[in-house]
Amino acid sequence: MDNILIIGCAGQIGSELTLELRKIYGDTHVIASDIRQADEEITAGGPFELVNVLEIEKIAAIVKKYGITQIYHLAAILSGNAEKNPLPSWDVNMKGLLDILEMMRELKVSQLFWPSSIAVFGPSTPQKNTPQQCIMDPNTVYGISKLAGERWLAYYKKRYGMDTRSVRYPGLISYKTEAGGGTTDYAVEIYYEAIKNKKYVCFLKEDTYLPMMFMPDAIKATIQLMQTDIDKLTCDDSYNVGGMSFCPDDVFRAIKKHIPDFTISYEPDFRQAIADSWPQSIEDCVSQKDWGLSYTYNLEKMTEIMLAEIRKKFNK
Repeated sequence: MDNILIIGCAGQIGSELTLELRKIYGDTHVIASDIRQADEEITAGGPFELVNVLEIEKIAAIVKKYGITQIYHLAAILSGNAEKNPLPSWDVNMKGLLDILEMMRELKVSQLFWPSSIAVFGPSTPQKNTPQQCIMDPNTVYGISKLAGERWLAYYKKRYGMDTRSVRYPGLISYKTEAGGGTTDYAVEIYYEAIKNKKYVCFLKEDTYLPMMFMPDAIKATIQLMQTDIDKLTCDDSYNVGGMSFCPDDVFRAIKKHIPDFTISYEPDFRQAIADSWPQSIEDCVSQKDWGLSYTYNLEKMTEIMLAEIRKKFNK
């Protein structure tokens, strides 16, 4: 039986991935960890360890304690926050990954999942239907660290035979965890503000198209990739995952069908330049071919669920 360690279980991905993996592998076989206390649903449902990703000796002790065979390394400083504090963010995003890779090599933990991002692409990348292989010239701290991380994964796979797997997530949308400092966070914030205040001030222009993905589809894709036979995987660095593509005005109109008096205004900030350097849509046929990537949710279906669940959260 696999014993899985999740580093960054309290974040947007980890908070939902932890619970889903525990359904599959059993509560005691999925060890959650984070630098901060996670929700009670996670801490009461199975093993939880409080640890900083940069404390590699403590992480190694956890690996030995539980006999870890797989690691999901999710801890990172996201794009918006990373631009405010470049060097500390580089340490978390890059040194954190390298320490984990070396620790896994030394302790013979063979399988790693590490999330990359559409931030690896840049101004010279084809913006529409961005292919799996193309020019990558990221101009943000977050994007540079993710591209470097992809190359390190490929290096450890080739040199040491480690089973490293990754996807380039688009913007991720969830009602369970609120926004955490990313450039695509408007697509989470807008739903919360629609319920709480019936108005939203968006930090991106109304026609800024970006690839997005509803969290249930992202969780499904992650687990599907990790459960695929390694012989079927042709990509050594990170797989494109496209999801759906929309702009703030599209989300506004989708919400307005349910909340007619909802209003929006636009005050672009520094994140607009980041968004402008990213793809508008992603081509992911390699992921579909290699491990069966598919999607369940579109903007309309996601909007219904987001509004309903946030209303429950705030009793509205």
